[in-house]
Amino acid sequence: MKAFLVIVMLCLAANAAAGPQDGGASASAIPLRIGIFPRMAPDRMVELFRPLANWLGERLGRRVELESAPDLHAFWDRLKQGRYDLVHYNQYHYIKAHKLLQHRAILKNEELERSTIRSVIVVPADSPIVRVTQLRGRKLLFGGGKEAMVSYIMAVDLLRRRGLASGDYLQATTLTPVEALRFLYYGQGDAASGGDVLLRLDDMPWQASGRPPRVIALSRPIAQLPWAVTPSVSSEEEAQIRDALLSLNDSPKGQHILRLAKLTGLRPADDSDYDPARRIVARVLGEHY
Repeated sequence: MKAFLVIVMLCLAANAAAGPQDGGASASAIPLRIGIFPRMAPDRMVELFRPLANWLGERLGRRVELESAPDLHAFWDRLKQGRYDLVHYNQYHYIKAHKLLQHRAILKNEELERSTIRSVIVVPADSPIVRVTQLRGRKLLFGGGKEAMVSYIMAVDLLRRRGLASGDYLQATTLTPVEALRFLYYGQGDAASGGDVLLRLDDMPWQASGRPPRVIALSRPIAQLPWAVTPSVSSEEEAQIRDALLSLNDSPKGQHILRLAKLTGLRPADDSDYDPARRIVARVLGEHY
């Protein structure tokens, strides 16, 4: 009987010792949640960034979940819900999330070998329009709605600087900036706005004809699209995520993954990089972040 009691006590002790270990394993199994803003159709964004998410998961030894949203407004709602740990978004959503939700910038895109981006106003290749003021009374396509930093907020700022107020033209909105440029090509408007890098995407409809939209106005550059971590991420985890993503720049496999995501690199970023974006948002929207 004594021997039996000893065995039972040893088993209980072993189970008690194993308890914290199981809890630790469960905690480490919590996935890293990545949110990617809908610059293009959400399914397309997830497809482009899936290899990058897989790379990050392998280096962190952690499962990674990746999602986008139907539009920018829905994406912001998900940010407010604290749905993500790592976020890739436009500059407007970042500066807003930094102030209101304590997000911390860690990286920014490099696209076409540049870590800055400009807003452009474009017209069809055969359009007689050569100046912004000729757009008075014309139909302009804005991609992404009023929360789109480059294709709406910066574009409106650019139009104002060239002498065109918001009431001077007809405004139409598409779900994404890429759609605005596509719709313009197919004759759905007189002009469109977008980021300068979008004109050189390799799957745009004008690739076959060789007649891309023609730029009639170009803004000053601001820092490229940011990546940031949310308060759910510790300083140690932040450094691990940043280093793992920066390592994409340093190997043929990593560079291939970047190309799949339409990037030429990822570069370190700091919150102050987005101060020019803050000034533009204040001018156009009257919002101060």
